[in-house]
Amino acid sequence: MITFDNTEIAFQSKSNNALRRSNILFKTLSHPWLVKFGGAFAQRAIKMHLPVNWFIKPTIYRQFVGGETIAECEPNVRLLEKFNVKAILDYSVEGKESPEDIAAALAETIRSIKNAAKDPNIPFAVFKPTAFTTADVLTKVSAGERLTETEKAEAANFKARIEKLCQTAFDNGVPVLIDAEDSWYQRFIDEVVNAMMAKFNKEKAIVYNTFQMYRVDRLAFLKQSFEMAEAGNYFLGAKFVRGAYMEKERERAAKIGYPSPIQPDKEATDRDYNAALKYCVENINRISVFNGTHNEYSSAWLADLMREAGIAKDDKRSWFSQLYGMSDHISFNLANAGYNVAKYLPYGPVKHVVPYLVRRAEENTSVKGQTGRELRLIQSEKNRRKGLH
Repeated sequence: MITFDNTEIAFQSKSNNALRRSNILFKTLSHPWLVKFGGAFAQRAIKMHLPVNWFIKPTIYRQFVGGETIAECEPNVRLLEKFNVKAILDYSVEGKESPEDIAAALAETIRSIKNAAKDPNIPFAVFKPTAFTTADVLTKVSAGERLTETEKAEAANFKARIEKLCQTAFDNGVPVLIDAEDSWYQRFIDEVVNAMMAKFNKEKAIVYNTFQMYRVDRLAFLKQSFEMAEAGNYFLGAKFVRGAYMEKERERAAKIGYPSPIQPDKEATDRDYNAALKYCVENINRISVFNGTHNEYSSAWLADLMREAGIAKDDKRSWFSQLYGMSDHISFNLANAGYNVAKYLPYGPVKHVVPYLVRRAEENTSVKGQTGRELRLIQSEKNRRKGLH
């Protein structure tokens, strides 16, 4: 059975100085008031065009982001490679809706797909669908509302952009992970992604949809997606995460007056998440699974399911993934044991990735035990290294 308590393996990629920097950062993130103030200050400073690189880049950016460009990520990709850990370059610029910004995101994502095709240590590409249209169009189409002619054209443009990205991925032999979004956008996104899977996944999973398992309906939707794949004779690519927008989802549901789409508690989320992994392993001949989690149990659970089913550790239909800068004890111990592991490596200009960084800071503050776990593991490794001298 896989274990995650070997800190020598977990932090083998970090020098003493890097370990010390991580320790200071996670200690800072353990203070919610400081995270709240720092996040608000950073976002306000960006809006006011104040210089922020000097305090963001050497600290939280350095911990959680690979660089400003694909080229800047290269040293991190090569460092991970030394330890059998793959990288997935994630262009993390968010919340931009102008035609110019959409065109720029499209061009950059195509660059990232073609870059992955040239680098064996980058096994996937990834993108956020909200980068390729407006929030209004995603919301109205998902809700089944009547569209203006302009909105109909934009909805068609969104489909065309997603198809262009999936076609590029298919042509270059690079599987692409399509992120999940807010529930009020997701119905249209699911519709488009399912159409892309039907077109491009005839021989293997190239296009992957993302299932946020903190939603009450996603286990049922996974099974429905599998039935569609069987009926259409294509492969289902399924990436699993617990979810990233819980507070926002519940607030909107309460404000507008519809049932919350979010599970009633963490236990329900964990139950559905782990049931989804089991369902995928039971149907591995049709489903490729991407296990995106910082949860130790869910990581060990998939490894156990694979062993029981006689699935090789390096079977390309099964992947484990964590975010860069977090949960190295899971990533590096799994990779050391021979499993397929890929770190999500965000990149982009400092001022544009601040929303991503604020989410990471808040996650490490709000997720029970996350920061404490990182600090405990770092301290354990520091003590181990001291004992060697």
